[in-house]
Amino acid sequence: MRYYQGCMICGEDLVYSEKYSECECSICGKPFNSNVRCQKGHYVCDSCHSADALDIIENYCVGCVESDPLEISIKLMDDPHIYLHGPEHHYLIPAALITAYCNQFETQNQKIEKLKIAKERASIVPGGFCGFYGSCGAGIGAGIFASVISEATPLTTDSWGFANKMTGFVLTELGEIGGPRCCKRNGWYSIIKASEFLDREMNKKLFDYENERPVCTYKNKNKECIKINCPFFLIKDLKML
Repeated sequence: MRYYQGCMICGEDLVYSEKYSECECSICGKPFNSNVRCQKGHYVCDSCHSADALDIIENYCVGCVESDPLEISIKLMDDPHIYLHGPEHHYLIPAALITAYCNQFETQNQKIEKLKIAKERASIVPGGFCGFYGSCGAGIGAGIFASVISEATPLTTDSWGFANKMTGFVLTELGEIGGPRCCKRNGWYSIIKASEFLDREMNKKLFDYENERPVCTYKNKNKECIKINCPFFLIKDLKML
């Protein structure tokens, strides 16, 4: 049995530490240095946490004809292989944006190639990056999207600037909301703000980012939900506080 939140092995809360120590993944058995354990001492590496999810995200997006990145992300998040929190969201966000972008402005073959590139890049952004490195993986995912569609490299000029400015813009907006982390909240908000930036910089509007907001169905599952401070926690749900 896999648990949807907390520890995948036992469901207990995760414990984060500033210090790293040697441990063994409870699924693959490989050795790691990590600062995350559950209260019972289990550790699951990022590869095992998101192994099935990354392929599911890619396969769904290849066949998807939807043009709204929020709708794409919602459908992906509903898949049982996508956990409440986890590094799979670091690919889910750029994949949803790339799919919506390519379905409107590029070809199917271009979409397939861009999804592969984004998957490779996003797969090395570790879990917990938001708190330990000051850069939320969803915001980095927006930067991956910008880099892929603009074909940025360390040596390009305008596209290098475009990708870094998008990442900075999205991360700043996420920072204004504050923590604790929520991969759903940060993912949706990254999609909205990345789409806003894309429209402003490239005059390409993916969807009605000014007005469209998903209805969060995860609030009761998230022990760290910030409730009314979340832009997706509806007023009508205040009775659930």
